[in-house]
Amino acid sequence: MTRFSRRTLLQGGLVSGAALVAGGSLIGSGRASGGLAPALAEALRRPDSLPYPNIAPGTDTLPEIEHILVLMMENHSYDNYLGMLGRGPGQTPKGDGFTLGADGLPTASNPTGTGSTQHAFHLPTTCQLDGQPDQEWTTVHECIDDGAMDGFASSPSGPVSLGYWTGDDLPFYYSLADTFPIGDRWFCSVPGQTDPNRRYLTAATSAGMVDDVVAEYPTLPPNGTIFDRLDQYGISWRDYYHLTSSPTTGLWIDDPSASSPNVVSVDAFFTDAAAGTLPGFAIIDPEFTVGSEENPQDIAQGEAFAAQVVNAVMSGPAWSSTLLVWVYDEHGGYYDHVPPPVAVAPDDIAPIVPEGASAYDGFARYGVRVPSAVISPWSRPGIVTSVIHDHTSVLAMVERKWNLPALTARDANAADLTDFLDLSTPAFLDPPTLAMPAGFPQACESTGPGAIPPAGSVTTP
Repeated sequence: MTRFSRRTLLQGGLVSGAALVAGGSLIGSGRASGGLAPALAEALRRPDSLPYPNIAPGTDTLPEIEHILVLMMENHSYDNYLGMLGRGPGQTPKGDGFTLGADGLPTASNPTGTGSTQHAFHLPTTCQLDGQPDQEWTTVHECIDDGAMDGFASSPSGPVSLGYWTGDDLPFYYSLADTFPIGDRWFCSVPGQTDPNRRYLTAATSAGMVDDVVAEYPTLPPNGTIFDRLDQYGISWRDYYHLTSSPTTGLWIDDPSASSPNVVSVDAFFTDAAAGTLPGFAIIDPEFTVGSEENPQDIAQGEAFAAQVVNAVMSGPAWSSTLLVWVYDEHGGYYDHVPPPVAVAPDDIAPIVPEGASAYDGFARYGVRVPSAVISPWSRPGIVTSVIHDHTSVLAMVERKWNLPALTARDANAADLTDFLDLSTPAFLDPPTLAMPAGFPQACESTGPGAIPPAGSVTTP
């Protein structure tokens, strides 16, 4: 595989002009545009186009990073997890989270639909309600309410959607977000549930899917998956999953990737990390039934798994050339205050919505914001990037590194992850020590999640 240095690429003028608009980014530039003006439509890159059209596909254009890994957890919004980042006593607010009032509490609120107002509140435990909040297609659009972001409490998501956690509840995640760069404009790819968003992570489209009913949707993406691209150009990959759960590759029915020898137990991840034999690209799946952080799970269990993954990567011999993305597949129905912007529709496939439901903006709008961080020796210490990203930004990064053809119009025009990085100097060659996770089991696993919403969090006129 031919390898090009960053300097060679830039001096040689090999970056396509289309990559500079509508979500593209220059390697090392740290700048990108995630929005899409209609006037730029003709400048957009197309499916099957190359990030660098003047060099051969399969060329390694980013030799500093040899392993791109994704740890995608489940179902939390940016405000729900990181809204209080840097907002404790004596701290400096970090990222676009909650605005605090004179009492030091978030000012965010939503009408309940019954004449009262539900105010944002600190969730009493790390355990969640069963059945709420909700993130089905119609519910999500009710919550977004044409960008007003005021429909959460009155929708099927209910009052719990205004709840949030802090660094006291999530010490590892807050330490991670304080140390490594985070994105405060990372939106899930579609305003819907887990499965369509994870389909975007692997194929840059959901092929019409909006909710978690796999059998009712097309079995394979029209232009294949990222695993097909990697196989075509001889690039190693793995999907590490818990044998008691299911792999992300299984979201495409009849996809040969799901039965590939590259789909292996998560135990193999820890073996590969310790041996320095990580593949070029990998997804590390949580245990979806108990350890992914979806309700009604105890989020402390998922945080503990994430800490294991991050620490295994940082302590392994491949750390110096690894990039690990920590992100959430969707917001889970929890409140966020930032309206999802317009997005590039990946293809011509319309949303296959429940009977009687609206298609709304189709796939031409992102879903709700989710937490994200990029963990690498090459990460820019402690910064916040407000470049617009979604899950296809991971694909854009993989495609940029190996100059792979884009799968759809969405990943072709997505911002990659270079704004999180400084490729001139590895700031974290010596891995930092992060806070310990909260640990589990928590007492709430036997006593319950507590009073939700808590007394005093609802006001009436």
